[in-house]
Amino acid sequence: MDEAGCVTAAVAAGATPAAALFRSLGDETRLRIVARLAAGEARVVDLTGELGLAQSTVSKHLACLRGCGLVDYRAEGRQSFYALTRPELMDLLAAAKGVLAATGATAAPCPASGPVSPAAVA
Repeated sequence: MDEAGCVTAAVAAGATPAAALFRSLGDETRLRIVARLAAGEARVVDLTGELGLAQSTVSKHLACLRGCGLVDYRAEGRQSFYALTRPELMDLLAAAKGVLAATGATAAPCPASGPVSPAAVA
């Protein structure tokens, strides 16, 4: 994963903030992490186990989401607990799910961006 998906990097590259936000959410793994964190805070080890992802993958995506200001963590001893910083993000994802339902889940990515599973916003 490169940093191009992060809001700050995308804005620095000339994208509008809205385009940068959607770019940061345009990754299925980040959407899965966000959906899990909507249920409550979690450690990297929790996310790797629950989502079946490698520790390095989770850590990279959490770093991106932190860079976007969507996720932050609190330290407790030697552990870090990650949580959403913007609960209204779930309203945005619910609206996306509504748009998919209204279009019969026919929304398709641009050919250059690759496949995205409609379940990613579920």
